[in-house]
Order: sequence, then structure tokens, then C-alpha cells
Amino acid sequence: MDPLTLLITGAAIGCSPFAAIALWHIVPMLMRAFVGTLGSCVGWYLRKKTEGRRALIIRATEDAEASLRDKNKSDGGTGATAGNNAEKGGKDKEGADGEEKDARWDGIIGFFHPFCNAGGGGERVLWAAVRATQQRWPKAKIVVYTGDHDVSKDKMLSRVKNTFSIDIHPPTIHFLYLSTRHWVLASTWPHATLLGQSLGSLVMGWDAFSLLVPDIFVDTMGYAFTLGLSKLLFPKVPTAAYVHYPTISTDMLASLDPKSAVGSQGVNAGQGIGLKGAVKRHYWRWFASVYSRMGASVDVVMTNSTWTQAHIQSLWGPRRKQRDRQHQIAVVYPPCAVSDIEQAVELSQRGEEKREKCIVYIAQFRPEKNHQLILNSFAEFIKSNSPASRDAKLVLLGSVRDDGDSRRVYQLRLLVNELHIKDRVVFKLDVPWSDVLEWLGKAYIGVNGMWNEHFGIGVVEYQAAGLISVVHDSGGPKLDIVTDVDGQPTGFHATTPTEYAEGFEKAFSLPDPLAVRLRARKSARRFTEEEFAKRWLAELQKLVATRP
Repeated sequence: MDPLTLLITGAAIGCSPFAAIALWHIVPMLMRAFVGTLGSCVGWYLRKKTEGRRALIIRATEDAEASLRDKNKSDGGTGATAGNNAEKGGKDKEGADGEEKDARWDGIIGFFHPFCNAGGGGERVLWAAVRATQQRWPKAKIVVYTGDHDVSKDKMLSRVKNTFSIDIHPPTIHFLYLSTRHWVLASTWPHATLLGQSLGSLVMGWDAFSLLVPDIFVDTMGYAFTLGLSKLLFPKVPTAAYVHYPTISTDMLASLDPKSAVGSQGVNAGQGIGLKGAVKRHYWRWFASVYSRMGASVDVVMTNSTWTQAHIQSLWGPRRKQRDRQHQIAVVYPPCAVSDIEQAVELSQRGEEKREKCIVYIAQFRPEKNHQLILNSFAEFIKSNSPASRDAKLVLLGSVRDDGDSRRVYQLRLLVNELHIKDRVVFKLDVPWSDVLEWLGKAYIGVNGMWNEHFGIGVVEYQAAGLISVVHDSGGPKLDIVTDVDGQPTGFHATTPTEYAEGFEKAFSLPDPLAVRLRARKSARRFTEEEFAKRWLAELQKLVATRP
């Protein structure tokens, strides 16, 4: 080999590690640049495609406001609409803050909530957020992406009023109906459900953006992948997430190990053994990594409890720090109808005479709510035949979202028969808020059975009504809600059926129940709708401030 060839060969061999290192960094950068450019081009196409619908929404809002003003005038009113009142309130606020321009912001805020007619705690958050947003930015247009095709706008807002006692200003809210909601149903993905539903949310997100590209995009149901898609397609559109429950958490990963402290909890408890279990563990860890990348893309993140905040921080926090996200993950407790309940339910010695020997469980009929645990606990309590158990009854109040929930209720009715407590258990399905208030006013105990309940709006409602709470010893009910007041308990915690039965026994046997009820109500005042609105607007303000 001649000297020149030898020199070139030696130089190539010597430089190859450096070339490999350079390529190792350059190729991903080029790939990210290519994907980002492609996403922006697709986003530009979607903006152009939906310009017509944006114009229609703006025109429809103006016409509806004018029609409402004319109606008020013809009815002999002052001509002020809810929007005018909201605008006044907004101007008062922005006058105090010196932000007149901000209060006049008239952009479009998109709320991604495909099950907005479900009637649960997550929907209370949505509608309270919409109302607060309307009052703070009265000229803004609110768009809700929903899959509830069978529900008109009037019926939707009527149910919001009847279920949550929340008034929404009709002219500035619009519903865009998704045709792809079935992609996120668990029944669509019998295997690899977490991944399947997340991919389905991407399909649903594309469906939403094909209808309208908002100026601010807010997810209030926990579809982190949709937020990632938004940031890919529209890098300059600010995004916000209100997280009720992490799609995957460190507790879920730990629950796969039957030897861990939480190996007996949750719907996947102890399933991490054997080859199948090993595959599931690796799959979940990989998914958690992808989930953290989606969360890192979000501009403003709100969680509903300290438990959720801790888990989201552990999953999303490191990557958010790498991407220099400015805003910290904030706790925004969900709105609870504390004031309404205080007005409706009297806590006094006279009120004690109206109480019945009744335990209520307010929860949607979803698997994780663990109604079976409560039924088994109540059956054990009844079988004890103690004086406290005599004539006691259990009332299950909750909404039924779909056929899956209906089948679940049927299975629960069968279990009631098997436990021989049919005459002691009452099912109340899709009841209006007025009926819920009635039960809160006459029940004695409020129970919660979900492991790691993210927050527990129903538990706050128990406390506001003065019920003695017996809740699962985990999650929000343990850390945020059923805590001591003035060094004294406001309820009881339990995990097993026996512990729940003992909790029922203690609650029914309290020597001075009124004192506990008053402490519980005092505790509930931390979770009012006013406090939620204050914290929600503080976070959303960060996004509005970035818009022209």
C-alpha cells in the first residue's frame, strides 16, 4: 500500500468515531427539523381549511348576542345580557389589574372534552371553567369539541344547569361534533388499551382540528397525545392541560408486582408475573416514557390534587425542565358546589332529626370506582348484626355513560342479590342535582371506594353536607379532603371490606356526630367554585397574555 493511501486510510479510521458521534447528533436534529416542518405545513393547511367555519362561529356569536339583547329589551328588561354582565365583571377585574386590552380579547378557546355530557366530576370542572372564562373574557368564543351527537346545544346547557347548577352564557359557546370518539373507547382496544386509546386520541385530535383550529387549545379530559399533536401542527398555539388522573403512574407500575406495597390494588393488581407480566411491565415503562414526552409539550399544566401533581411532576417534570417550560405544574382544586349544599342542607340539632340511617356513594358506574368493594363492605357490616347496622341502607347514586356502564350496573344488581342485601341497597341512576341534594341532606354517611382517587368531588360534597365520610385510604380523599380540622378528625379511612365495615360502625356510633359534621363543612370550604375560578383564571391568563 502506497504512503498516500495508507495516510488517507488511517485518517478515515481515526476520524470515523468522531463522524459517527456527529451523525448520532445531527441525524436526530435533521429528523426533528423535518417532522417539525412537515407538521407546520399540515397545520397551515388545516388553518386554511377551517377559516370558513371560524368566520361562521364569529358571525353566529354576534347574531346570538344581538338576538338576546333584543329579546331582553322586548321583555322590558334593561337590555343587559349575561355577556354584558360578564363583560362588566371582566372590566372591573381588568381595571383593577390594569389590563384593559386583555379583557377585550376576542379569540377562540377550544376545550377538548369528547364526553362533555357525561355528568361526572370532570364535567363539573369543564363547565365551571367555561363559565369562569366567559366571565373573565366576555368577548372570547368558547368551542367545545364533543362526541355527543345526540345532544343539541340547548339540551346540553339545560343539563349543565340541572346537574351542576351552572349557568352558561349561550351566545358565546359553540359545540363541534366529533365523529371519531369510538377510537378512544376501551372496548375498541381490548389489548394494549393504553396505547390504543392514546393513538385513538390522535385520530380524534385530527378530527377536531379538521373542524376548527382554535387560538388556545385546552384539554380537560386527560388526552395528552392530543396536546402533543396540537403543538406539532400549531407550534404557536398555546396549550393547557387540566389533569384529573395520569394515564399511567408510578403506582400503576408498582401494582403489577404482587410483592409491592400496592400489589393488591387497582384493576391490574399483581399482573406483572410470568412472561406476559414481564412484557406488560416493559410495555408500560415504554408508554410512560412516551407519555412524558407528550406532557413536556404542554405550556400550562394544572392538576386537581397534590396526589396527581406529584405523579405528573415525576413523569412530565424532568422533560419539561429540559425544554425550559416556564410555568410550574399547579394544583387547581376542582370546583365543588359547597355554597349550594350549605344553603340546602342545615347542620343543626334540628337537622340531625332529619337524618336517616343511610350510607350514600356518589360516583359514576365505572370499574375503577370499585362499587363491588362497597357492596361487600356493606354486606359484612349488615352481617355483624350490631345495633348500628340495624335498618341501615346503602344508596348508590351515579351517572350511566354508555352500554358498558349499563352492563356494570346489571352486574352490581346481581351481586346485591348474591350478598342477600337486596332490600338494603337502592340504585339511583342519572338523577338531577336536586335529588342529589335531597340525599345529601338526609343521609348519615358518605362513602368512597376508589383506590388512588385522583381527587374526589363527591367526598367534598359529603363534607359540605356534613356527612361522616368513610373513604379509601389513598389518593385525594386521604391527602387533600378527609383531613383533620383543629386537630380533630372529619371522617375515617379504610382499605379492606372489614375496615370499611368498622368505619361504618364507628360513624353510626359517634357520641356527637354534629361536631364532626361541622368540622367536615369547615374543611369543605377550601374547595369552593370561587376558589377554583380564581386559580383557573390565573393559569389561563398566562396563555391569553401570549395571544395578539
